[in-house]
Amino acid sequence: MTHLLEKNSPFIFSNECIQAFGTLKENLTEAPILIAPNWDQPFELMCDASDYAVGAVLGQRVEKNFRPIHYASKTMNQAGTNYTTTEKEMLTVVYAFEKFRSYLIMNKSIVYTDHSALKYLFSKKDAKARLLRWILLLQEFDFKVIDTKGAENYAADHLSRLENPYENVFDPNEINETFPLESLNKIAHQDPSTPWFADFANYHAGKLIIKGMTTQQKQNFFKDVRHYFWDDPYFFRTCPVQIIRRCVAGQEAIDILKACHSGLTGGHYGANNTTKKVFDSGFYWPMIYKDAFELVKHCDSCQRQGKISQRDEMPHNFIQACEIFDVWGIDFMGPFPSSKGNKYILVAVDYLSKWVEAKALLTNDARVVVRFLKSLFSRFRTPKAIISDRGTHFCNDRFSRVMSKYGVTHRLSTAYHPQTSGQVEVTNRGLKRILERTVGENRALWSDKLEDALWAFRTAFKTLVGCTPYRLVYGMACHLPLEIEHKAFWALKHTNFDLKTVGDHRKLQLNELSELRDQAYENSLIYKERTKKLHDAKIKNRIFNAGDQVLLFNSRLKIFSGKLKSRWSGPFIISKIYPYETAKLTHSDGSNFKVNCHHLKHYHGGDPPPLEILDVHTFPKDN
Repeated sequence: MTHLLEKNSPFIFSNECIQAFGTLKENLTEAPILIAPNWDQPFELMCDASDYAVGAVLGQRVEKNFRPIHYASKTMNQAGTNYTTTEKEMLTVVYAFEKFRSYLIMNKSIVYTDHSALKYLFSKKDAKARLLRWILLLQEFDFKVIDTKGAENYAADHLSRLENPYENVFDPNEINETFPLESLNKIAHQDPSTPWFADFANYHAGKLIIKGMTTQQKQNFFKDVRHYFWDDPYFFRTCPVQIIRRCVAGQEAIDILKACHSGLTGGHYGANNTTKKVFDSGFYWPMIYKDAFELVKHCDSCQRQGKISQRDEMPHNFIQACEIFDVWGIDFMGPFPSSKGNKYILVAVDYLSKWVEAKALLTNDARVVVRFLKSLFSRFRTPKAIISDRGTHFCNDRFSRVMSKYGVTHRLSTAYHPQTSGQVEVTNRGLKRILERTVGENRALWSDKLEDALWAFRTAFKTLVGCTPYRLVYGMACHLPLEIEHKAFWALKHTNFDLKTVGDHRKLQLNELSELRDQAYENSLIYKERTKKLHDAKIKNRIFNAGDQVLLFNSRLKIFSGKLKSRWSGPFIISKIYPYETAKLTHSDGSNFKVNCHHLKHYHGGDPPPLEILDVHTFPKDN
């Protein structure tokens, strides 16, 4: 019939057209897209997963042809996208059985998947804990897994690649990995003292069943009750591989769980290992995984173990200076081996240009710091702010008087958190690295090499600003000795004494310097924003609020004297949250101090030991 639509084609509705129209009408009206389920035939599931979604098709065979009954797909959350391929395919099967539970619960079914590893996963005993839990959930269904080619699984494959941007708005629920009625599909009792297996025990002991159950509830009840048997006075369950475990409930279950976790042979393992130890001991109850997780979560000894890592850090906050020499960071390095009477290096770095000033000193007291700052101000003008740590050489009356006299704001970093003044810490590492490689065997001559190290540092390219600190300050590249030795181009030119030409060239250089500093500011801002994005993507989403109970990581605990001692002290109570992830903690004796939230973790209760009083210095004059 499409030929009738061609240009300049006469409209002749022939017998072929009539026959084609009849075939089209028959296909549109008589071939159903979805069929009604036939409860006498096994159901078939086609499952597939992509990087961001899962898809499943439920159907049955009609005259050896697969006919669909229901389609389902769902976009995975952020955690699901990080699963391995095997875990994603297994999650698809779990989602499909949860979605089509009413069809599959009492019937045989066949699962088609293009991931052949799933066939062997159900018989594997050393799989991940997440996969083992899913396998246990699927044991109430009667199904088998058949490997199929991806081309034959096109419907589920297409569904797994459909990403619905509005799904989380209209369907905010995540994929259910626990299944409804997981606790054996029994009728719940209002009395908490009644054990969970009371209905099954009554049936085996006296053939008693609950009145008022629906047909579906009766089917589920008789399906589950065959896995249990009564051996007076105890009740048992026949688990997979014909393992018999005694059913326990209430306080007895909690006591068994505590013995397997914190008893003489417990070892304070995690939730999965604790649960396996309970199973190996021959006990069972439906909510054992959840109870084990809650027990480990609230175990005081377990909460006080472990260290802090990069994932425990707080969101990155960078300091962006607008003009060079507006913000300086200062810090001491040392003590080093004595070199001409000097043991310390006082370092100052500009936050925008990365220009470094350093001086070798005999002591690290307030007097030498004030003298160094006055020299710094006379050369580079008075800055707007200076950032330092909480050392006594920076927190004293003499230093405060100088800051007040010149109108400079003094900012202090958080105690035991050097990342707050990260720029000067990075500079310290860079200078130390250069000195270690240049002093050679005679390390007592490091003070003679300090000026050379500063020259090398100032003329090194900094990715953050897109040029060297020397060029950003003076507007031109630094002429190095090797340029004269090997005759660079500028070294071969004659000196120009034409004042007009030199003046015009100097004006051009000043304009270029202004543009260079503007470009350095833009480069610095872009670089720091990208660094923050990469850093924040790798950390945990932890939120602390006033009133929370927390533990504090004691980073000053030295090796050997505290090798078997917990590094976590507390619990403390957060009395106030400050900007930039700083919290004020309150001790039981009434004292308080500030720490960065990087060193904290939530405390979930337990039986805490006597609180330790930390040797934490407080500064009432904290700016």
